Amino acid sequence: MLVPVRPTWKDRYPLVPIERYAAWTRDDATPFDPWIRTQVGAGGTVAAASARSSRITGTVLEWERWTGLALPEDGEYVFPGGPAPLRVDRARDVAVYWEPGVWITHRA
Repeated sequence: MLVPVRPTWKDRYPLVPIERYAAWTRDDATPFDPWIRTQVGAGGTVAAASARSSRITGTVLEWERWTGLALPEDGEYVFPGGPAPLRVDRARDVAVYWEPGVWITHRA
């Protein structure tokens, strides 16, 4: 079975690429992230990490409402609860966010 996982603490490290984050371990050699650690503890194996697991696109105004932030210029923004930066293009009135994810395999 293949399980898509949204790491619990990734939003604390939004600038760290998901591939590196998913490989982090604690002193006891278990995964750093609690949800990845839970899956591995249940017998799962980290199969892959994807920086572009799902895409969320909206207008600049929509993203300002969703995040509670002003997005006054083009560029990347870190937002509360977001595990990766948001990319804003004001000229096109679009903001794009790619949700990162980790794939865990479990034997049936």
